[in-house]
Amino acid sequence: MKWIKGRWLLKLISLYPPYLGAGVRVSHIGDGYRTFEVKMKLSFLNRNYVGTHFGGSLYSMCDPFYMLILIESLGRDYQVWDKSASIRFRRPGRGTVRARFHLSEDEIETIRRTVDAEGKAEPRLSVDVVDEQGEVVAEVEKLLHVRKRERVASESS
Repeated sequence: MKWIKGRWLLKLISLYPPYLGAGVRVSHIGDGYRTFEVKMKLSFLNRNYVGTHFGGSLYSMCDPFYMLILIESLGRDYQVWDKSASIRFRRPGRGTVRARFHLSEDEIETIRRTVDAEGKAEPRLSVDVVDEQGEVVAEVEKLLHVRKRERVASESS
């Protein structure tokens, strides 16, 4: 992703079909791809039967960002996969909802050191989806699996 700069990356992620349909927009990328801010307006396309944000859209807006942060921060020598996720709905989502994903350099280095020492790391990362008043609409927890990428014999020759 680092080869795609600034506004182009914002547009590209927002054009990803599940995000385009749900109205998910990446509003900010910062700190060398260690921060993503995402928002979603309530619309006909992401509204559930009772007129609030559809739970699947709330989860979808949170799905890839911790994985993207770690892939970009750790580099090609590491593999990062989502292992599991959970979402807890706290209140009905109305209007525009937002989520901010951020990992500090220290958090990333702790993950790197754990992988280097133990062969893998499985960090649990969480994010709150908040409404326009700052009230928590949903809590999302992600469990990721990080390990060193295995070298193929032809790569090491």
